Amino acid sequence: MIIMRKEIFSRIVCDPDILSGKPVIKGTRISVELLLELLANNWTHEEIIENYPSITEKDIFAALEYSLSLLKEEHIYIIPQEAIA
Repeated sequence: MIIMRKEIFSRIVCDPDILSGKPVIKGTRISVELLLELLANNWTHEEIIENYPSITEKDIFAALEYSLSLLKEEHIYIIPQEAIA
């Protein structure tokens, strides 16, 4: 399932009054981080939806796409050991 960028950001929101501004599924207190953790712990989409009925399949894919977009923008810089000392 491909989710357009506009749809991702209509499903994922950051509000300083909800979970200290962590990205969450709109209208819930369910964080993108929690969804990723559940998936990493081998939960199926069906198990997530069954245990968190306010979540939809599109929300799960939006969380994955949101995370992917952050990783695509991430830059890692190697600092030589000499520079640390």
